[in-house]
Amino acid sequence: MKTTKGRRSPAGGRRRCSSLPYSVQQRLVGLPLVPLQMKCEHCTRKECSKKSKTDDQENVSVDVPSPAQENEEKGEFHKLADAKIFLSDCLACDSCVTVEEGVQLSQQSAKDFFHVLNLNKRCDTSKHKVLVVSVCPQSLPYFAAKFNLSVTDASRRLCGFLKSLGVHYVFDTTIAADFSILESQKEFVRRYHQHSEEQRELPMLTSACPGWVRYAERVLGRPIIPYLCTAKSPQQVMGSLVKDYFARQQSLAPEKIFHIVVAPCYDKKLEALREGLSPTLNGARGTDCVLTSGEIAQIMEQSDLSVKDIAVDTLFGDVKEMAVRRHDGVSSDGHLAHVFRHAAKELFGEHVEEITYRALRNKDFHEVTLEKNGEVLLRFAAAYGFRNIQNMIMKLKKGKFPYHFVEVLACPRGCLNGRGQAQTEDGHTDRALLQQMEGIYSGIPVWPPESSTHVQELYQEWLEGTESPKVQEVLHTSYQSLEPCTDSLDIKW
Repeated sequence: MKTTKGRRSPAGGRRRCSSLPYSVQQRLVGLPLVPLQMKCEHCTRKECSKKSKTDDQENVSVDVPSPAQENEEKGEFHKLADAKIFLSDCLACDSCVTVEEGVQLSQQSAKDFFHVLNLNKRCDTSKHKVLVVSVCPQSLPYFAAKFNLSVTDASRRLCGFLKSLGVHYVFDTTIAADFSILESQKEFVRRYHQHSEEQRELPMLTSACPGWVRYAERVLGRPIIPYLCTAKSPQQVMGSLVKDYFARQQSLAPEKIFHIVVAPCYDKKLEALREGLSPTLNGARGTDCVLTSGEIAQIMEQSDLSVKDIAVDTLFGDVKEMAVRRHDGVSSDGHLAHVFRHAAKELFGEHVEEITYRALRNKDFHEVTLEKNGEVLLRFAAAYGFRNIQNMIMKLKKGKFPYHFVEVLACPRGCLNGRGQAQTEDGHTDRALLQQMEGIYSGIPVWPPESSTHVQELYQEWLEGTESPKVQEVLHTSYQSLEPCTDSLDIKW
């Protein structure tokens, strides 16, 4: 193999005009990709309009043509299996994934990831990109349990492996969740003050779960959308941090960065598409590719690369690896706990340390209240899984919903139970693995978002203040009410 001397990769390292080792290619070209099983817990559709009438509809699938098929891409990993969308695994009960979305989803795969890696190993530097991977905190317990490591060691092992493939930077998305939670806190206090019988601003429903947001937009529509929190999800915020703040720090155009997110669920792939091309990022997309924890683990297991543990990068050049931390949530990003504490202090001057969750209908529906002199001042809830979501919506439509705030997640037992990591080969929840992951996650130190000096610095340096117009532009979003077809209204509550 020839090595071009003197030239450097976009990340500053020596660039070799070669592919990955042959043995790695042989292992990875045949890598079976997990199908995009984006299924709600309790489908409310009578029948999927796009399902073919076959003897085995549970196994009907759509082969999505990828750009590689159309262009006959001949990179080292062009034989990777194309992602398939199983029509039996409906996402939001409104309709199956559209053809256009299917084509875009085909790019949310390991095949597209390796396509960019291979372009970086060719001599045409005009096609090179800086590869940045952002890892969700709910994915780390999976890798820790999978490889029998501590969370810190699992984070370093994952970072070392990704960099051995050719990734330039590996970040943790916890700082993005800081912004999402802080903006949610401010929005709830504002809504609480503005709420009245004439102008109903409450309850505020979280919007960090893409499966739930898609369900709200495609099925529930206008009656529910005004209640969705406008603060962007951690993945969306991370896209802006990488493609805007970090790009400026590195003097890079947003389109020269290829941003991959490692997440616990497949719905994050659709979230990357939902955000679209951002005008604030010069027409670039915040997240170019989402790979689930399970997809990354498959690649790791079938690779024989020599991996050295490496400290995770930070967005700040003068700061080395930060300690692994999480927010105070039950296998989630912790919006309920942090918004509850902030609201209790800001609205009623009450300092809350320990939060007591009371299970009501089932283990995935919890209630948290703030009481004073026998009066309930705040009533928050956590609704996980579509059965609980449907019950919540039914009561909300009937005007019999007593909650000020609800943390809504599509997956029962929260984000750790994402279908991209806590599943057995037959598609069921791996309960033993999930229990182990929950124990690992609960052991990660909790840091409140207000305690991050870097976040406060970014508010001033990047966003021009905590209440500037740029904050609204970069950290908030809006939702579209897509009128559902007639069949989708046949919901059995």
